[in-house]
Amino acid sequence: MDISWHQEFATNWLARARQGRVPHAVLLTGPVGVGKRAAAGWMAAQHLGVSTGASLPQYPPLAIEHADLRWIRPPVDKQAIGIEQIRGLVSELSLTSYQGGGKVAVIEPADAMTGNAANSLLKTLEEPPGDALLILIADRKGHLPATIFSRCQRIGFAVPAEAEGLTWLDRLQPGQSWLAALRLAGNAPLAAIDASSQLDTHAAMSRDFAAVAAGKASAIAVAARWTALDTTFVLDWLARQVQAAIFRAFGAPGPGALTAIEDSVLKRMDRRNLFCYLDIINRLRGQAGGSFNVHLTLEGLLIDLSEGLEDCGREVLAGELPEMMVTR
Repeated sequence: MDISWHQEFATNWLARARQGRVPHAVLLTGPVGVGKRAAAGWMAAQHLGVSTGASLPQYPPLAIEHADLRWIRPPVDKQAIGIEQIRGLVSELSLTSYQGGGKVAVIEPADAMTGNAANSLLKTLEEPPGDALLILIADRKGHLPATIFSRCQRIGFAVPAEAEGLTWLDRLQPGQSWLAALRLAGNAPLAAIDASSQLDTHAAMSRDFAAVAAGKASAIAVAARWTALDTTFVLDWLARQVQAAIFRAFGAPGPGALTAIEDSVLKRMDRRNLFCYLDIINRLRGQAGGSFNVHLTLEGLLIDLSEGLEDCGREVLAGELPEMMVTR
């Protein structure tokens, strides 16, 4: 099915191709669930002359098999893209195209490259061999080294308007109520597909979060329950909750429907500490898996919440995360 909100992107890319202005290195950025990987596959097909019959990126993404296409991801048993993977890619890109139409390499997520891996890619980004196209995908562009970021032409993908997202999801699976899942996914339609199976978990976490904030539940007990969940899901969920609370605290339009904190509780909090709290959560989201004790981290975050975030921010101002959040 066409990803409708990619229409402008696809039109612009095809125009570039006709004019011979396709860049050698492209960085695709935007939230999870807006279709960056589908866009990368579509771009690869266009560059390699693979006939798919699709004028727009597709969901599910097209499965493209081509001798001149390499797709680099973290190994199954790891969370980072290592230097040997990038060295192998650089070596392959220097070889002649198998089918004479150039080569394409997709690196995703590019922000998962180790520092050494990123450094080994720099020269290739500056001077790609032949008719090579490098496509980097980043869910969190702020985690990319500036040296990588500056050497790519950026294409940003934003979430569509809520109405468009709902229309698209209804076409994908008619009759299902998508609104709650779409809002849970931050209005990213592809992420809403996964979120639809997590609505019960979201509801339970919302109850826990509200109860801890109001002093009606034990932060330690809730942390023990949340530790059994996927860590990435929990931290992403927390970040959206705090973002929504910030919007509401400042009277700005935002995803207020997701906020579990009661108004009376929110009014007692120093609004500046909400930013400190969000900063801690976002920095944890950027940590490599296994680099912090999940149980102790969740306990610390929820204890801070139960205390109205009164002491939140001291470690942030000192430039460090709390010790329990960075050690196993």
